[in-house]
Amino acid sequence: MSNRNELIYVTHQPMTTDQVLEKAAELVAARYIRGDVFSNPEATKDFVTFKIGNYEREVFAVMLLDNQHRMIEFRELFFGTVNAASVYPREVVKLALETNAAAVIFAHNHPSGEPEPSQADKRITLKLTDALALVDVRVLDHLIVGETCVSFAERGIL
Repeated sequence: MSNRNELIYVTHQPMTTDQVLEKAAELVAARYIRGDVFSNPEATKDFVTFKIGNYEREVFAVMLLDNQHRMIEFRELFFGTVNAASVYPREVVKLALETNAAAVIFAHNHPSGEPEPSQADKRITLKLTDALALVDVRVLDHLIVGETCVSFAERGIL
């Protein structure tokens, strides 16, 4: 029995795993985009896991949020190798200013499946937080997607 507000989706052709996950991310965003989803840690983790969790190389993404923490845009910004991606604070600040973001959430994947933050992950988060603070953009979290999803905010790293 389905909930009155629940929609039924039918596909008329086969879909790859990546296509299914992309649709799942769209559904999470559609359900919560005008709500407080991006201050809801579990929904946010689900969203980024569906978006970047299946990549075979490291991808660093930024969720750009308005002052109500509603998503303006989700942007995959930097692409790397199987174990690293170069992240440039200047480009992140530039994007935040272009979109008039009031806050951001960073997310990147660890293709190895191990979601534990490295020292490099902690260092770049601090550099990005400091750079964005200069233009009054708050960093709400940094999520690392592996076999599970780790939140810097929940861990007290941010």
